[in-house]
Amino acid sequence: MSGPTRARSGSQESGHSRDRGRPPAPEPLPHPVVDNHCHLDIADGDWLPTEEALAASAAVGVPRIVQIGCDLPGARWAVEAAATHDALVAGVALHPNEAPRLAAEGLLDEAMAEIERLAGAHDKVRAVGETGLDFFRTGEDGREAQVESFRRHVDLAKRLDKTLVIHDRDAHEEVLRVVAEEGAPPRWVMHCFSGDADVARRCLDLGAYLSFSGTVTFKNAREVREALVVAPRDRVLVETDAPYLTPTPHRGRPNASYLVPLTVRSMAETRGDDLAALCAAIDANTEAAFGGAW
Repeated sequence: MSGPTRARSGSQESGHSRDRGRPPAPEPLPHPVVDNHCHLDIADGDWLPTEEALAASAAVGVPRIVQIGCDLPGARWAVEAAATHDALVAGVALHPNEAPRLAAEGLLDEAMAEIERLAGAHDKVRAVGETGLDFFRTGEDGREAQVESFRRHVDLAKRLDKTLVIHDRDAHEEVLRVVAEEGAPPRWVMHCFSGDADVARRCLDLGAYLSFSGTVTFKNAREVREALVVAPRDRVLVETDAPYLTPTPHRGRPNASYLVPLTVRSMAETRGDDLAALCAAIDANTEAAFGGAW
């Protein structure tokens, strides 16, 4: 079945090679898992069209994906894609780096109203996210707008009974403060977990699921691996954040859901877990985190 088409220019956030070739498919997993955070709409031309991306991921044991829209065009695309493809559910939100721009243009209220409409537009919209705080790309002058937007997304997730998906970049303390002040919703995910073991424990104490990306395979990600080890098996998720954060040994090339097995195998090795048991846990955890099977 053909689906919506949307291409944006994506860039890998690293200084590694710019080889744009498609990495080879890894060995399939022994039990299916879900890629709980992907941006199928962010593509370099026709590098990997949606239909091919879904087929390639299913072939290696990743038959389901959470498609995340993090600006208004992306949120609209995510809803349409989830309605079109059985393999997808959607999350919709304004990325923290969108909030200061929209606030400066006087458009934040209007944009939030559309996100709320999209969040309730279809039963396959399971999440409000990614929202949160990003102090890496946004300076002091934009942080007030980020915090306001984040608080409004937390409220929206609770009112609509959606999973809250949080982006946290260089803002651990502030993210935890807002979650504590607003009150965590019943289901919430720390997307692309980037903290250390202490931050992991504090998130877990507030009921979070911790989602690990290809970052966990990077040589310089020792603290993230330490966080992975302390996380209970029933709170661990996996994601790509594709087309970003491609796991080793393909770092620097575009990422896709079919590369999830590389990340999961690294996670199992780091934790000392049986691979099949970890896969089964991730699969069950993702359904629990996003409101059931699809």
